[in-house]
Amino acid sequence: MKIKFFYITLFVLLSIHTISAQENDELKVTTEEVPVKKKKKEKKRKIRPYEPLAPARAAFYSAVLPGLGQAYTKKYWKIPIVYAAIGTGVYFYIDNNNNYNRFRDIYKRRLAGFTDDEFPNITNDQLISLQDRFRRDKELSLLVTVGIYLLNIVDANVTAHLMQYNVTDDLSFKPKINFNEFDSKPNYGMSLNYSF
Repeated sequence: MKIKFFYITLFVLLSIHTISAQENDELKVTTEEVPVKKKKKEKKRKIRPYEPLAPARAAFYSAVLPGLGQAYTKKYWKIPIVYAAIGTGVYFYIDNNNNYNRFRDIYKRRLAGFTDDEFPNITNDQLISLQDRFRRDKELSLLVTVGIYLLNIVDANVTAHLMQYNVTDDLSFKPKINFNEFDSKPNYGMSLNYSF
């Protein structure tokens, strides 16, 4: 019985305190002017007309002079990369060719009977093996250089194609997740908007 009396008294006291707290507090509402940002007029993007021969022209320029197709597409940062790659391939071709010719000449002089070469400790079989190695490396560096040259042409062609690709806000995909206001769970869906 004492416990029930205690709970009833506690309930009454809390109710009185709550009622008196509500009478003393006044709700004050103030309004404040918030400046509204005006939307800037969007500048219309200048869309260049489609040029069907631009990719072919860029590829032709790159074939005539490596890097010229990249200059045509205004990707100037690629020009040093093109020349560094082709120059590296040419350097290794020349170096392997010089080594091949040097060991071939030494071998020919030995067959002619001269023994005054710069590698007296190397046998004839080793000279033949070195010639084969440097000839293989020379051919490989030539293939890599031709591959880089062709890659330069393909890069200019693809870049010219992609420059004409239409990327505007009219054709855009903007995924959004809407949250349910009642239980705060996400609602998934998709909508497709196209503005004319």
